Amino acid sequence: MTTGSPPSRGTQREEIAVPGLAPAISHYTDAVRFGDLLFVSGVIAVDKDLKLVGGDDVVAQTRCIFENMKQVLAAAGATFADVLKVTVFLVDVNDRVKINKVRQEYFGSARPASTLIGVRELALPGVKVEIEAIVGLK
Repeated sequence: MTTGSPPSRGTQREEIAVPGLAPAISHYTDAVRFGDLLFVSGVIAVDKDLKLVGGDDVVAQTRCIFENMKQVLAAAGATFADVLKVTVFLVDVNDRVKINKVRQEYFGSARPASTLIGVRELALPGVKVEIEAIVGLK
């Protein structure tokens, strides 16, 4: 984990960049911790070299997203049980049913608050789903 932006004005802000994940494609970091909250940037299905994982399969893409998110959570000392809210961006909102099973695999009995947003396209060609999260830290 690499961090940056030291706390300012008495805040507890910490940027988290996780080694081994794809580099940011614009001006952001994997997550930002502020006090007892962690804000996880939108995660897409790419490997460390920014190559799409899962091809045209939204389920495989979602599984990759949650594996990448698991690394971000671990870097902050959290798990999926600590996730308070997710926002899911889908190119085809009908894929919600397909990815729900993957969500259940990763979250288990924990049920975060959730918002689903249908979009026309996402940041890279072929990406069908993107997920961001807000996490409560101990």
